[in-house]
Amino acid sequence: MEQTPQGPPGVHRLGDSLVNFYVVEEPEGLVLVDAGLPRHWTMLVDALTGLGASVTDIRAVLLTHAHPDHLGLAARLQREAGAAVWIHRADAPTLAARNPALAAPKSERAMVPYLLRRPAALALPLHLARQGGFRPTPVPRPGTFQSRLVLTGVPGAPEAVPLPGHTPGSVAYVFPGHGAVFTGDALVTYDGLTGGRGPRLMCRGFSHDSAGALASLDRLSELAGGAGQSGDPTLFPGHGEPMVHGLSEAVTRARGLGVI
Repeated sequence: MEQTPQGPPGVHRLGDSLVNFYVVEEPEGLVLVDAGLPRHWTMLVDALTGLGASVTDIRAVLLTHAHPDHLGLAARLQREAGAAVWIHRADAPTLAARNPALAAPKSERAMVPYLLRRPAALALPLHLARQGGFRPTPVPRPGTFQSRLVLTGVPGAPEAVPLPGHTPGSVAYVFPGHGAVFTGDALVTYDGLTGGRGPRLMCRGFSHDSAGALASLDRLSELAGGAGQSGDPTLFPGHGEPMVHGLSEAVTRARGLGVI
């Protein structure tokens, strides 16, 4: 588990070199932002032990979208910890499907051309397979929302901000008390298919609607400087390194790069 250097206290990064998820500490309990892969369970338990906590202290799981590398522990935490699982209504049918990994809307482009250009990208699907990522357990009755909403029943009262594009129901979660914005795959700093590093949108091989994803950067621009603490919010992406007080820069650089 990593505490982001010079980042907001109480935010802990878990996962591995390809997939991020996060534990957020609040006085009322813990919140998980995204849920990694099924075989990240032991990592989560060990990390919570290091915080003097257990899985029963997790009050909510906030999913940024319904791709399988973000869902892995959600159903288990709902079942074993009684955690509430939240997701945008547009992605809820994917989350509830018999196999969510097969139910997500198709990406704009096939993965094959990217793999031919960069064979090393095969490491990503192989990693997901080894970690159980292609058979996530569905969550049939999550909490849902349609529009921008403060989740008052969740510790820290985070705000859900819809960012459609990567998936129809992609969202960011803003934790004002931490000056933190969790963007999932709507804005990342690493794309495992292209190998690109630095702030960017996911490539078309991973995105449902790249034009929508580009337009959603405008909503992220509105959050810069407004996440509850002085200075620019810290970006916590679904893939790649966080950017401390770096949301504005990340949006600007991603917009300049466009969609690949």
